[in-house]
Amino acid sequence: MSVNKVILVGNVGRDPEVRYLERNVAVANFTLATTERGYTMQNGTQVPERTEWHNIVAWRGLAELAEKYIRKGRQLYIEGKIQSRSWEKDGIKRYTTEIYAETIQLLGNRPETIEPLSTPPTYSNAYGSNGAPQQLIEQPVQSHADKFENDGTSEDDLPF
Repeated sequence: MSVNKVILVGNVGRDPEVRYLERNVAVANFTLATTERGYTMQNGTQVPERTEWHNIVAWRGLAELAEKYIRKGRQLYIEGKIQSRSWEKDGIKRYTTEIYAETIQLLGNRPETIEPLSTPPTYSNAYGSNGAPQQLIEQPVQSHADKFENDGTSEDDLPF
């Protein structure tokens, strides 16, 4: 058994580039920066902040989401899988590693042009039997407060 799963929370580094292929299939490419805070070790050694850049690839409905709502600086939660590929250009073999997004959740403040929601939606690609993404699914995230309001209990009813 093996698992290829990546979870990232970071900021978009550049606006998505969206292309439409045969049969109007959309594909979006953009970068996502994840940053580990710097810190000072007990012995006084300073460890600087470190930023990793990830190449994100989103297909079909997620690419359309990227085209409409994702802009440079936007904070995102992304789940997906890591995939490496190589190609040859001018006789030189080149390599890249990409994150193929399976779920994208918009985090942080929403632009004022979009109607505000209490919690940002999550978008996922559903996979068919051939492993290709098939459709966009919206799964709103429910906060803990919403759960208490919906089931008739309150925080005062909890035993802790």
